[in-house]
Amino acid sequence: MSAEPDEKDQAVRDEDVVARFVERFALDLSDAGMPRMAARVFTGLLVSEGGRCTAAELAELLRISPASVSGAVRYLTQVGLVSRERDPGQRRDHYRVHDDTWYESLAQRDEQLAHWERTLADGVEAVGADSRAGRRIDETREFFAFLRDELPALLDKWRRQRARGSGD
Repeated sequence: MSAEPDEKDQAVRDEDVVARFVERFALDLSDAGMPRMAARVFTGLLVSEGGRCTAAELAELLRISPASVSGAVRYLTQVGLVSRERDPGQRRDHYRVHDDTWYESLAQRDEQLAHWERTLADGVEAVGADSRAGRRIDETREFFAFLRDELPALLDKWRRQRARGSGD
């Protein structure tokens, strides 16, 4: 891929085994709700040594069309799992998955959770707080409020663990 790996990172890879992993993890992500092509592109970036590829490199790696890559990276950038980069003076975009992508993705969820809480509060009001539907919607709102309250401490704990070098 485009970024050169460090010498210490240069391990012998069986590309057939890597390809099977890409398909397997992409299927896991797809089963969890991520669009299938986006899951394949995301996993393709994960397995690239530099975590950075062009659309053409991803298309070749995954044996898909550049148009499929385009739609997938549009989704992945919208949800904050991948960033788009362009080297100065170059016309070709590179797509990057950062080493801490899951941390950053969760860290950015606070605003989304707060928005959902507000919408759910409106839903409780719309159906009536004393109705079964109102109680069910309010429980969902309370769950998101709980996540929003707990997430900063959990992310801080992860940062401390990573700083100690024991993130595995």
